[in-house]
Amino acid sequence: MEQDIKTHKAGFVNIIGKPNAGKSTLSNLLVGEHLSIITPKASTTRHRILGLINTDDSQIVLSDTPGIIEPAYKLHDSMMTAVKESIDDADVLIVLVDVTNPNFKDEQMALIAKATCPIILVVNKIDLSDPKEVEAVMKKLSDQLNPKETFAISALNGFNPESMIAVINQYLPEHEAFYPKDQLTDRNVRFFVSEMIREKIFHFYEQEIPYSTEVIVHDYQEGKTLDKIYAYIIVERDSQKGIIVGKQGSGIKRIGVEARKDIEKFVGKKVFLDLRVKVEEDWRKNELKLKHWGYME
Repeated sequence: MEQDIKTHKAGFVNIIGKPNAGKSTLSNLLVGEHLSIITPKASTTRHRILGLINTDDSQIVLSDTPGIIEPAYKLHDSMMTAVKESIDDADVLIVLVDVTNPNFKDEQMALIAKATCPIILVVNKIDLSDPKEVEAVMKKLSDQLNPKETFAISALNGFNPESMIAVINQYLPEHEAFYPKDQLTDRNVRFFVSEMIREKIFHFYEQEIPYSTEVIVHDYQEGKTLDKIYAYIIVERDSQKGIIVGKQGSGIKRIGVEARKDIEKFVGKKVFLDLRVKVEEDWRKNELKLKHWGYME
C-alpha cells in the first residue's frame, strides 16, 4: 500500500506599510519574540529583519521592513531598497495600514501594486476609530488592492496571532524549510544588542536626535556568566554628542542602564555594557559608511 507523503510548506511573508502603522508590533506578536524595536516615533525600523514562525508542517519566514517613505538621505535609499526587495520576493504580502492614516500616495500604491503574490490586508489600531470608519477604510483599500484576506485588528489591545498565522499558512507554497526549525531569526546577537540600545535613544530623545544616531557593537566578549559588550553611539554633530552624553554623563548612563536590562533578558545572563559616543559627520549621506555598517551592498 502506497504511503501518504507528508507535504511541507514554507515561504517568505513580508509586512509593509507606512511608518507608524505598527509593523514591528505585529511582527513581534506573530513571532512571539521582541525582535523589532517599538517606539511611538515613525521610521524606527531601518533594516529588514527576518523572524521565523515554525509549526509541525510549515515555516513562515516573516519579514519586518522599514516603512514606505520618500527618501531624503542615502540611508533612506537603502531602507526603500529593502521595501522593494520584500515586495519582489514575497510569497505572501501583508499590507498593514493605520486606520487613522490609511491613504497611500499614488507612487506608494503603485509600488504595492507590483506584488504578484497573494495580499493580506490588515487594518490596525481599530480601537482608535469608529466602526463605520474602519469599514469604509477596509472597503476602499480592498477595492484598490484586491486582497485575498482582510483583518481588522488592534495589535496593542487584543489580537489573536494564531488566527492570522493559520490564514497565512493557507497561501504558503509547498517547500522545505529555509532555516533550521530551532532558529528564531537570521540576525546575530550583536545586531539585536545594537537595536536594543537604539530603541532606548528613540524613547529618551526627541526631534532629530534619534534619527541622527547609529549604534555599532565593535566588541562582544562572551563569557559563561557575563558578557562584555563595547559599543559606539554614532552621531552627526558635536552638539548631538553633548546631548546624548548629558550633564556629567547622565544621558549615556540612562541609556546604558535601561538597555542593559533588555540585553540581559535577551542573552539570559549578566552583561557589562560600555557605551561611548563618536561623531561621524553626515553619516546618513555617506555611502561608504552605510556599506560598512551593513545598509548597502
